[in-house]
Amino acid sequence: MRNDFLNEIVTLLRPTATLSKTVEFAGSWRICRDGTGEPVYCAVLEGTCRLRAEDDVPVVLNAGDFVMLPALRRLELESHDPPNASAVRLPVETAAGCYRVGPSDESADLRLQIGHCQFVSRNAAFLVPLLPNIIVARGASRLATFAELIAEETRAQLPARELVLERMLELLLIEAIRRISHDTPVSGIVRGLADARIAAALRAVHSRPDHLWTVEELARHAAMSRSAFFARFSRTIGLTPMSYLTSWRMALAQRLLSDHPPDVAQVARRVGYSSASTFSIAFLRHTGISPARYIRERGGHDHRV
Repeated sequence: MRNDFLNEIVTLLRPTATLSKTVEFAGSWRICRDGTGEPVYCAVLEGTCRLRAEDDVPVVLNAGDFVMLPALRRLELESHDPPNASAVRLPVETAAGCYRVGPSDESADLRLQIGHCQFVSRNAAFLVPLLPNIIVARGASRLATFAELIAEETRAQLPARELVLERMLELLLIEAIRRISHDTPVSGIVRGLADARIAAALRAVHSRPDHLWTVEELARHAAMSRSAFFARFSRTIGLTPMSYLTSWRMALAQRLLSDHPPDVAQVARRVGYSSASTFSIAFLRHTGISPARYIRERGGHDHRV
């Protein structure tokens, strides 16, 4: 059940790699990055460091650990030994895909595999907040292997490179969420799936997006009163039940409209609307464009949104 949810969300996000690099560190140092909103991941290949995202509690990362931020916030990464105020540094490129931080005459005591990505889906603004703000997986050597394979594929100019990278990033993100550390605060869909009552409602929505759901009926699936369910769902997921339902339907609709040839009336039925006209109004209100314009812009060739 949990993996089915993750598969749907990650597939709809359509991750693509933009940069992958190996960075080695020596001495005392600190790196500060402003929030860009892009997905970033890091696998610790050797050594220890400390990471702080915005005002979160610092996280100590050791060899074998993996961390991912689905939307990069202000970030500080620093050496395990407390750096001084003048230790703020920038990585210096030493070879293609390889960087160094700290004095060149000192032995490196930390090595990271860092990747920058993008979610190219139009639904990213809805889907990304469903993921935890930070994903930490402890002792995740398998994830480090994925990260290194992605780095190799990023540098290679082989046929179907973009498709391979997309699939590999999907696996990386799903595996990271599956292995999320118990000491990492979770939010969004992961927190919802950990709540048996909210998970029951999510299961109902995802299994039957075409059903004419009401808050009352979803509350019955959760075995809760309407008011208690509404408050708990909204607090856990970050959206009201009906806002979540509408956004999920629109995410599915955009994928279905990319089928060739698209059938607007059939798409409307499959996402819970009684007619193409009512669906078109809802789609326009939610996305800012009509289904017809969306189909023209997508060209009806991409089967995934």
